[in-house]
Amino acid sequence: MKCKVFIVDDHWVVREGLKLILETNSQYEVAGEAEEGRTALSLIEELAPDVILMDLNMPGMSGLETMEALRDRNNKTPVIILTTYNEDDLMIKGLSLGAKGYLLKDTSRENLFRTLESALRGETLLQPDITAKVFADRMKKEKPSVPVREQTLISEKEMFILQSIARGCRSKEIAFDLGISERTVKAHLTNIYNKLGVDSRSEAVAVSVERGILHL
Repeated sequence: MKCKVFIVDDHWVVREGLKLILETNSQYEVAGEAEEGRTALSLIEELAPDVILMDLNMPGMSGLETMEALRDRNNKTPVIILTTYNEDDLMIKGLSLGAKGYLLKDTSRENLFRTLESALRGETLLQPDITAKVFADRMKKEKPSVPVREQTLISEKEMFILQSIARGCRSKEIAFDLGISERTVKAHLTNIYNKLGVDSRSEAVAVSVERGILHL
């Protein structure tokens, strides 16, 4: 069974470029495409893709609004953000909505397939170089003070795990660094999610940076 990918982007050149790359891998097929959110919503419901590549800045219904609509419909299809270097705030909001990762529109073939594979496994792949830039720019604009009570909610080990996932590390790598099992890492992640009120790695990173808990 091929993995069905749905592409949402208002630029024809971007959609065609992604399709050309996806066609080089026999494991994937483009199930459909749309140039704005409203059309995408109806087609996603009809075609039931396995993963969605979503532009954030589109005319009409934006990518963020489309993600919110998918969440309201309880559609759990993993979404990977398509972005450019000047959309930091949009990217943060997309991660807060549970995006499974993000790709620059001129991404390499290897990055595209690695991010797709992670999303399909239910994991979040954050690219360290982009993550560092986005959150560094964010922290220059906003330097929120964190209540002591909130800081103490996150243990030292949990903070290490937060920093690791922000760098793009996987559970297996974190487990090796800490000398614990992968299952224990996942248990710590669950505790972090509960403390922050989130459901995914990307949300955990986005929320902890916004609250000033995590500094990159």
